[in-house]
Amino acid sequence: MKPNEPLAFFRHALLRIRQALNGVALTWESELTMRVHLLAAVVVSGLGVWVELSTTEWAILFSLYGLIMGLELVNSAIEALCNYIQPEDHPAIKRTKDIAAGAVLLASVFAVATAVVLFYPKIASLLASSY
Repeated sequence: MKPNEPLAFFRHALLRIRQALNGVALTWESELTMRVHLLAAVVVSGLGVWVELSTTEWAILFSLYGLIMGLELVNSAIEALCNYIQPEDHPAIKRTKDIAAGAVLLASVFAVATAVVLFYPKIASLLASSY
């Protein structure tokens, strides 16, 4: 490896990280659903602290947060590209956007189902012990 190759790699990596963070910021600014997903993650995390989730349960939740928000970023990118390519309504563009949005919806539905499985027994136990 040449002397400045590690430095060039580091600079390139920082540039890529900055670009990726810019993508997150753009999605945050333009997509209400991204803000809703983050709010849901904060609320669910607060509930997780209250019911004292295990390390494994936290890992499951954080994986779901990443999956849903990552899919939201991909969905936003697909929508932006579709809008650029075909600004007018077109059946193929509508289909593409609907499929991408469906991916986010499906992941969200299964995340809610997973949260019910994780939280219901703990909340039921806490409520039962308080009576």
